[in-house]
Amino acid sequence: MNHLPLIIKREYFTKVKNKSFIIMTFLSPMIMIGLVAVVAYLTQLNNNSERSISILDESGQMASVFESTKNTKYVIFNQLSLDEAKTLTQVQENYGLLYIGKFDNLNSSQNVIKFYSEESPSISVIRGLESKLEKQLTDLKLESQGVDIEKIKTSKIDVAITQESFTGEKTSKVDSIVKLIFGGAAGYLLFMFIIIYGNMIMRSVIEEKTSRIIEIIISSVKPMQLMLGKIIGTSLAGVTQFVIWLILGGILITIISAIFGIDLMQAAPSGQLLSQAGNETAMPDLVQSGFQAFYNLPLTNLVLAFLMFFIGGYLLYSSLYAAIGAAVDNETDTQQFLFPILMPLILAVYIGFFTVIEDPHGTISTIFSFIPLTSPVVMLMRIPFGVPIWQQILSLLILIGTFMFTVWFAAKIYRVGILMYGKKPSYKEILKWMKY
Repeated sequence: MNHLPLIIKREYFTKVKNKSFIIMTFLSPMIMIGLVAVVAYLTQLNNNSERSISILDESGQMASVFESTKNTKYVIFNQLSLDEAKTLTQVQENYGLLYIGKFDNLNSSQNVIKFYSEESPSISVIRGLESKLEKQLTDLKLESQGVDIEKIKTSKIDVAITQESFTGEKTSKVDSIVKLIFGGAAGYLLFMFIIIYGNMIMRSVIEEKTSRIIEIIISSVKPMQLMLGKIIGTSLAGVTQFVIWLILGGILITIISAIFGIDLMQAAPSGQLLSQAGNETAMPDLVQSGFQAFYNLPLTNLVLAFLMFFIGGYLLYSSLYAAIGAAVDNETDTQQFLFPILMPLILAVYIGFFTVIEDPHGTISTIFSFIPLTSPVVMLMRIPFGVPIWQQILSLLILIGTFMFTVWFAAKIYRVGILMYGKKPSYKEILKWMKY
């Protein structure tokens, strides 16, 4: 009799009715969104804070480049000594004092430029001041050499290379960024899913083994069915939890943004860099290009490939986690067996982020997208950049074949190890179990 559906049902409802599972399902997104909201709020306060910077320009050639902005106010000091400027800056409680001394040679001008402050200044503030000074000093040097600055400015041409395939398909830098986001998110999501729910499967096997319940269950259920039932049941519970996280997270983000007026995009590095660069006016064009790039993606291929490689990769690693759980008596003993399993998974993430991004169709990216222990992550990162269908099918077939083989030998370990107690197994003993 096939007991697999009963085992799947039992594992699923045992997980979703567990109090800790329910608490973490609803508490985790609240904690994560709360932390992101706090970071975004603090970043927003930092970006909105006003700074007053004193400028003492003894050269008489640099003060004109410092124009006050929304968040930064420049106070120009005239006919004051350096000591008087320092004292006045402290009295007015300004952020700091930028001192520009007299210089005869533009090449040595940087030696007479100093910034005085009560505490260590922000790196972004110093970089902003340096940028203004460098531009002004460069213009002054060009003028001293008889170069017309206005002609240089009017002759400057911005180039944006239009990208197009030989079949006529047009792309852009935004398309590459969108592909990178989709590929990176898919690969990293699979990585985290395997880590979180693979450990859940392993702990479930260890708990039943140590409680001796497994001795009763194994008398009427085949080890293969019991292991597959645990994997599938726990996987369904994980999918349920993940879907709830997405829905609850979306609701919380909407509520926080609407009620408290916090822009959660400020917590992202890209949002901070864009704000610091003063490119807020380019946001509408960027968003429009992003939506266009999204529609240019092979969405049907992405969705189908994501589902197939996600399921195949997760089942492959889950069977290994279940075998480890059956081989040991407690979680402490799992460390020696987990490391060899996690290494190819971590390697796949590194290859994805450091190789696929740079060259998605290179030799290294292509080879590792066919190796079953790395292909789920690497191939998911490659597909948005356009991978031939035959490569996807071949990689998937290799993955499925490896999963079937893994389930077979994992079931042999599971069959013997699930009834072994009181002894820490070695790799040599596990090989013996596989020969029974």
